[in-house]
Amino acid sequence: MAKALRLTQVERKEISDAKMLEAAIALIVERGAEQTTLKDVGEKAGYSRGLAGYRFGNKAGLFDFVLRSVGDEWLAELKGVTRGKNGYEAMAAALDAHIAFCEEAPQHVEAFYRLWFESLTPDSPLQTVILGIHDRRRADVIIWINQSIAEGKVAASISAEVVADQYCASVIGIVYHWISDPDNLDEMRARHNGLKKVMALILQHPTVL
Repeated sequence: MAKALRLTQVERKEISDAKMLEAAIALIVERGAEQTTLKDVGEKAGYSRGLAGYRFGNKAGLFDFVLRSVGDEWLAELKGVTRGKNGYEAMAAALDAHIAFCEEAPQHVEAFYRLWFESLTPDSPLQTVILGIHDRRRADVIIWINQSIAEGKVAASISAEVVADQYCASVIGIVYHWISDPDNLDEMRARHNGLKKVMALILQHPTVL
């Protein structure tokens, strides 16, 4: 009989991290960040109550891990759908992918934004992480618009920074509203489509209805 393949330490860590990520997301959505403990995450993931504490150190370390993991998951999707696009096309593709992400992994999105909104307290250790994610999102939109301006598809008088601020703020507002009624994906989809129309009008895209 062939011997069972033994997992390497790196593989075991990847598996345990994935399980604890899913456990943390489920608990944050179910209980909120305040009531989510390292002990409960470890136990829900099927490990000892001390493993999450050993791995992440404290709740801030755990939440940092959740934010970065979900953020990287979304970033990989975003890069795929916007590759070769700029201006309105990239912004619309990003919005379509965002609603799809909400439909396919709603708990991941909800946990991510719950941590985002709960990081707004003055002493939150997550503020730096959130600021970095926000700045990266805003920078992407600015690049898309400036590329479109350079290609002559958008008027040079358009301020990429101003449009990016409105776009990013609108997405956050849409998600905030959705979290108050997470089963109402139809309304969230309608708001995404509405934002696409607004951006098309601002950028004077010819396909606006």
